[in-house]
Formats: sequence, structure tokens, C-alpha cells
Amino acid sequence: MMNNNQNNILHHNHSHNHHHRGNSNSRPWPGFPTSKALGSGPPSSSFGDANCMEQLLVHCANAIEANDVTLAQQILWVLNNIAPPDGDANQRLACGFLRALISRAARTGSCNMLSAAISADSSNGLLLSPDHHAVDTHRFSVIELANFIDLTPWHRFGFTAANSAILDALDGRSIVHIIDLSLTHCMQIPTLLDAIATRHHNNSDLPPLVKLTVAAESPSDSPSSASAASLPPTLDLSYEELGSKLVNFARSRNVVLEFRVVQSSYSDGFASLIEHLRVQNLVYSETGEALIINCHMKLHYIPEETSLPLRTMFLKALRSLDPTVVILVDEDADLTSNNLVCRLRSAFNYLWIPYDTVDTFLPKGSKQRQWYEADICWKIENVVANEGLQRVERLEPKAKWAQRMRNASFRSVSFGEEAVAEMKAMLDEHAAGWGVKREDDHDLVLTWKGHNVVFSTVWVPA
Repeated sequence: MMNNNQNNILHHNHSHNHHHRGNSNSRPWPGFPTSKALGSGPPSSSFGDANCMEQLLVHCANAIEANDVTLAQQILWVLNNIAPPDGDANQRLACGFLRALISRAARTGSCNMLSAAISADSSNGLLLSPDHHAVDTHRFSVIELANFIDLTPWHRFGFTAANSAILDALDGRSIVHIIDLSLTHCMQIPTLLDAIATRHHNNSDLPPLVKLTVAAESPSDSPSSASAASLPPTLDLSYEELGSKLVNFARSRNVVLEFRVVQSSYSDGFASLIEHLRVQNLVYSETGEALIINCHMKLHYIPEETSLPLRTMFLKALRSLDPTVVILVDEDADLTSNNLVCRLRSAFNYLWIPYDTVDTFLPKGSKQRQWYEADICWKIENVVANEGLQRVERLEPKAKWAQRMRNASFRSVSFGEEAVAEMKAMLDEHAAGWGVKREDDHDLVLTWKGHNVVFSTVWVPA
């Protein structure tokens, strides 16, 4: 647990080494290729080092792209020996990328011989065939997902920040309409409803009517079966069933909740949701209801590599609705490059964090750990193995989103001290490597060992 010194808002924990410096027990491997492409790497005694693994993955990606089957096969063989799926954090990270590269070779038709060789060679432990490259992710029950999310600040950080901003926006309102564009299937809503109920119970006044609208993917909306309504984490029940659970929970807290599902896809920038909200706005504009747009790790799935600037269009459409407040929470990384090697490097230098943190909250071999790492592998595979509309994991860093929001005529506002205090209390429940800092005066950023992980920002019409 964190002590008071560590719990400072501007806390960076620099006492830990950067992830790239971790050495696992490794030994020289026979038959290591003498190709010049690999000659620049560290000596074989340091193969377990993350820097070396990253270099090997980059060389492998280049070999696959160049259709150099022999070199790709040699590097894959080395990586397969030094990056077992049950190794340390760096090894499991590299293993995820290794599988994704093999999947890419199979999908793009490059290195067909390579795919065949890997399928045929059962001794290599990968046992991957071109037909069986998909990552198998878990379908969660509501209880499982709630417990899963509580294990780490990854999502809780955004929940805490967003709920605080939403409560601030509710002051004096009798009706609030929340549009929940969240990757986590409304998992932050029970805590919010609880906070609304407590606040109004303490003030002895009626809580506001809460309208909650969610956008649901239908499989036909999606550009590929890989991403059809199945961005991890996935739920094992429909949004209608989830809605009735939330309505019942709200009722138990004396809050009236109206739940609505709008069929709408990120693949076209949530066009049908925007249209639905425009109509709602015309009907309810006189009622004085607060319109709150809660975007939790979902907007980066809107395509940014199309003939239409869908992200820009979406934000400008939001602005035209004149919302009370927009909360934007996302992972602070850049996975948009069209260059495979750039993208691979960016992903490797960000996704070490979930692997590094998992030892602090999940034991080896546990089911939850398998689910957790399968979700990370899904991301890795999507970033590395896919192109075009199938590549949906297109994170943009905070600075890029901030520019987009300003261009759409929003201005940033600060989180209150209460939000900061809640954040510190929440981080006290987790491992000491987690921290939180303010950036650009207004924004809050979750850090792990001093590295940016997730940002939370609040916006109002300018």
C-alpha cells in the first residue's frame, strides 16, 4: 500500500528501473542466425532483456514484410525459445508479439511457407496454424467483470474522475441524461448511482431522474467478425438484461433510472446515436436536463484512416448538441502509425505496463490472470496482425485528443480537489507503483512507475 509521501498528487515513482532493464535468466541458444540484421543486437547472454526482445521482434517484422522466410523463421525460432508464454513479464509480452507476427504472416499471405513450417513443427510450442490464430478471450458475467475491473486502477481511475465530474455537473438539475460510451459496459454506473443517492439523502431532497443511453454494436455493423461486438472485455448477457439489472439497482437506492439502448457502431463514428440524440435534443431542450457525454476508452475505435475524418465529425456533432460536460478518458499511447515497425515499437513500449503490473494483483496460473492477459494479447494481435478496417486498436495520445477537442470548440476544465482526494484514496487500495499527476493544469494522468498510462480530461462547450 502507498504511504503518505507516495500518495502525493504529483508523485512519480522513479525508484524502479524502466521495464527495458529487466534481465531474466537466459542462456545462449545454439544455431542463432549470424545474419547482419541481427548482428547489431546485444550478445546472446542478454536475450532475456526487453530491449533485445524488442529488437528481435522488429527484425522479425521487417523479415516478414520483406517476405524473407529464412530470416523470419530463424528469428521466430530464437524468440520462441527466449519468450515462453509462462515466463516473466517481459517474456510473456514478447510472446504476445511473437504470436501476433505469426498471425500477420498467415493473414497477409506473406511468408506462407513460414506459416506452414510453424504449423508443422509441433516441437516449437506455438502450435499456431493459419486457421487458428485468433486470441480466445473470456465472456464475463456482470459479477465477474465488476470484480475483474476492481483489481487494478486501469479503469477505476477513469471511473473515479468521471463520476466526480458528473456529480459536479448535476448541481441543481432535476433531470440528467448520460450517454455512456464505455468499453466496460456501464460498470462505473452503480458507483455513480450510489453517490447520487447518498448526496440527495444527505440533502433530504429528491434525486434527479437519470436517463442512461448506451450504444450497442450489432455484429452486422462491424467491418470484421474479429471486432463484431466483441471488443474485450465482452459480456455474456445482452444490454437489455444489463439495463434491467441497473434499473433494479437504482430503484434499491431510491433513484429513478431510465435505460435506453441505441444500435450504433464506432465503425461509422456512432452516426445513428448522434441522430438519435439530435431528435432527443429537440424534444427535451426546454426541460433543462443536463446532457453528459461519458467517453471511456471507446473513441479510439472510431476509424481515423478513412476518406471521412470520422473522429473530427463525431466531436463536432457532439458539440452541436451543446452538452453540459464531456468526459474523455483513454489510454495514453499512439498506435495509429501506418508503419508496422513504428506501431510495433509503440505498442511494445506501452503494453509492457499491464504485464508488469499483473504480478501485484493476480497470482500465476489463476483464471483471472489468463483472462487479463488474453485481453492484452487481443490488443497486440489487432495492432500487429491487422490492417485497414480490421485494425481497430488505434490509440491516440492525450495531446492529440486535446487538440481535436479544442478544434471542435470545447475548452478544458479542471478536476476539483475532491476528485483528486478520491483518486488518492482509490490508489491507496492498490500497489505502490501506481501514481497520479496533473498535466496541463487541468488533466489527471494515471502513472505506473512514472510512465503515463491513462488520462482523464473534462470538457465544456467553449
